[in-house]
Amino acid sequence: MHVERVGLVTQEHASRHFYWLDLFKWFKKGCIVRVSNYLDVDLIQFLEVSTRDEALSALVEALNQAGKLRDKNTFFRAILEREKIVSTGIGMGVAIPHAKLKGFSNFFIAIGIQKNNGLEWNALDKAPVRVIFMIGGPDDRQTEYLQILSRLTSAIKDEELRKKLLKAQSADEVIKLFEPY
Repeated sequence: MHVERVGLVTQEHASRHFYWLDLFKWFKKGCIVRVSNYLDVDLIQFLEVSTRDEALSALVEALNQAGKLRDKNTFFRAILEREKIVSTGIGMGVAIPHAKLKGFSNFFIAIGIQKNNGLEWNALDKAPVRVIFMIGGPDDRQTEYLQILSRLTSAIKDEELRKKLLKAQSADEVIKLFEPY
C-alpha cells in the first residue's frame, strides 16, 4: 500500500482529520441531518399501481392531502420535468424523484412502496422500481438537500433495509426502520 506524506502526517490521516473536523462543525451548528426527521406516517404510501406516473401522482396526492404543497399541479409538473432530464431510478429497485421550488420552508420525504410488481422507471441498472422516495423542499437550501440525499442514499445501500421496507405492513413500521438514519 502506497501512503503519500503530507507534511508530517500521511494523506490518509489528514483526510480523516478534516472529515472529523467537518463533522464536528456540522454537529456544533446543529446540522446533522437525519432522514427520520423528514418522515411522517401520512406520507408513507403502499402502492398498487401500474406505471411510474401513477406512482408519482399518488405520492404527490399524499403530500397535498398532508398540507405540504401550495400548488399540487406545479409540484407534479416539476417532478415530471426532473424525470425528463434523467431518470431518478438510481438502481437496486429504488427511485428518488425530487423537486425544489420557491415557497417551501422545509424539506419533506414521501415514501411509496410498490406492493406488487416493480415499475418501469428507466433506472440506471434497468431493474424495476419498488421503493420510491419523493423529496421536496425549498430551492435555496442546497447544502441541506445534499445532506438529505447523501444520508438517504447511504441508508438505502443497505440491502437488509430495502428488504424490510418491502415487507413492511404499516407506515409506523417504515418510519421505525429509518430511526437510525
